[in-house]
Amino acid sequence: MGSPVVLLDIDGVLNPFERPHRGYRRHRCSPNGVTFKLWLNSGHGRVLLDLAAATGAELIWATYWCNEANVWISPRIGLPELPFVPIPRYPGRTDGWTRGAWKARHVASWAQDRPFVWFEDEPDVTERVAAEPGVGDHLLVPVDPQVGLTGEHIERAAGWLRSLDG
Repeated sequence: MGSPVVLLDIDGVLNPFERPHRGYRRHRCSPNGVTFKLWLNSGHGRVLLDLAAATGAELIWATYWCNEANVWISPRIGLPELPFVPIPRYPGRTDGWTRGAWKARHVASWAQDRPFVWFEDEPDVTERVAAEPGVGDHLLVPVDPQVGLTGEHIERAAGWLRSLDG
């Protein structure tokens, strides 16, 4: 078992779908030539770095953005370049997988028995991750995609990560 990880999604977590409260700023990002308008909070970087430092966890992107998160998101919220879970492009429902289930399958395979907290807004990832063989201790912190990441989410993750030492 390695050190714990904190897995970060972007859309619906760091980029809420509704116009967010104070602290967020609008950004245009163009990964792969497709332009997106995102709401990002520059304070999230510091909060996430503090969470990682206080709990001995490693921050990892777990998003369809993959390495593009390091180009377009990290500098805008104050994070360094982070490793990422290689999540292949979603093939569509023709294979019987939802977007969340597809992502959960790849996250579980990547994490193996390493403990992790995952900030995610897809509603079906909790049961899908738990059903994957070999997945270790984990906490899925469901984030309302209309609101995005909050202090309550961070506190819940911090509590769980601290409990791993006991």
